[in-house]
Amino acid sequence: MTTPTATAPSDRAALRRSISNTLKGSAGNLVEWYDVYVYSVFAVYFESQFFSSQDKNSTIYVWAIFAATFLMRPIGAWYFGRFADRYGRRLALTVSISVMASCSFLVAITPSAAHIGGWAAGILLFARLLQGFATGGEYGTSATYMSEAALPGRRGFLSSFHYVTLVGGHVLAQLTLLCMLLFWDKTHVADWGWRVAFGIGGIAAIVVFWLRRSMDESLQESSIEAARKGEAKASGSMYELFVNQWRPLLLCFLITAGGTVAFYTYSVNGPKMIQSAFAGNDVMTGTLINLGVLTFLMVLQPLGGWLSDIIGRKSLLVFFGIGGVLYTWTLVTQLPQQHDAVRAFLMLALAFVILTGYTSINAVVKAELFPTHIRALGVGLGYALANSLFGGTAPLLYQAALKTGHVDEFAYYVTAVIAVSLVVYVFFLKNKGPNWLDGTHK
Repeated sequence: MTTPTATAPSDRAALRRSISNTLKGSAGNLVEWYDVYVYSVFAVYFESQFFSSQDKNSTIYVWAIFAATFLMRPIGAWYFGRFADRYGRRLALTVSISVMASCSFLVAITPSAAHIGGWAAGILLFARLLQGFATGGEYGTSATYMSEAALPGRRGFLSSFHYVTLVGGHVLAQLTLLCMLLFWDKTHVADWGWRVAFGIGGIAAIVVFWLRRSMDESLQESSIEAARKGEAKASGSMYELFVNQWRPLLLCFLITAGGTVAFYTYSVNGPKMIQSAFAGNDVMTGTLINLGVLTFLMVLQPLGGWLSDIIGRKSLLVFFGIGGVLYTWTLVTQLPQQHDAVRAFLMLALAFVILTGYTSINAVVKAELFPTHIRALGVGLGYALANSLFGGTAPLLYQAALKTGHVDEFAYYVTAVIAVSLVVYVFFLKNKGPNWLDGTHK
């Protein structure tokens, strides 16, 4: 009778420690993704600062730079994943947030094209490429850290905060824009308000830098010491990943493909559709809709993670896949036509309910695929490759489809990619069973 009484405090302490590490890890994720999304939220305002207002292709150029940053994500995933598997998750995450902060400050202070010509666009591209490099490292390493730091039985719920903060970064960017529009007019935001938005991201990243220094390290000290001595040859090794772990790497890529194209179509293109539909005098209405619906998506994540701990991860992924295949065409073709605020909100909210089947659990699903010594690299690289090919290109492809009148074809493309991932969810994943995180994989 005394054993439960003795162990209960220890269990509670472990839970508190797990929650503390989750919050510290997710705080950095929040800031890093704010820095990513402040670009898409404020793009319409700073476009004329980096490109001539007379250039009809300036919008395409802005989104081309957004897409180009995703080319750096696989490189960042390789560098930081290898680093994290050898020298620890905490140090890798601390370095990535430092790079992100520096680039946000650089964008904030870059002179406009009116003063330095084409150099303005060149500096913007350089800063965003570096941010893509940092983000590539952030995703895999933070997904790995938060999955490892979570307690068994609560991994789905706790690791869901990875996307709570990822979406939260977008919410903060939208909230920043809303606050500016409440006090300034659009010309002020376009002239210098967007610089303040990027500067906020840089300052917040410095705060997170200090928070991350106090996180517990989830990689065993013995593994780090072995890497320092050159004894852990397989840790963070590309040879190990592509020769001995190619199956989980391929699975990670295919799991991500449909999820990432849906995520950027729904959560980046979706708000842009609303922003366009409520342009002009209704700009505040569009901003409020976007802020509300993205907050709704953020709140859904823990619910999806909690549900996955009960019914299994596969069930949620299949729900997302079926919903995405059935609903994407309707969303892409009909949302831009909605000028009623309630209908626009509900249309995008339904898409976010479907999307939660993927976003709330994808971090832990991928982490469960890989053994510890290769986990950060495997999760990061598998995600980054799919993200670069299908996620980051979605806003650019949508803008191109709008310009050329091929929106239907874009909707079919997104649906097809989701369908491929759905096949993987149904036939190649198990709902529950042995996995590397629990140490029960055979």
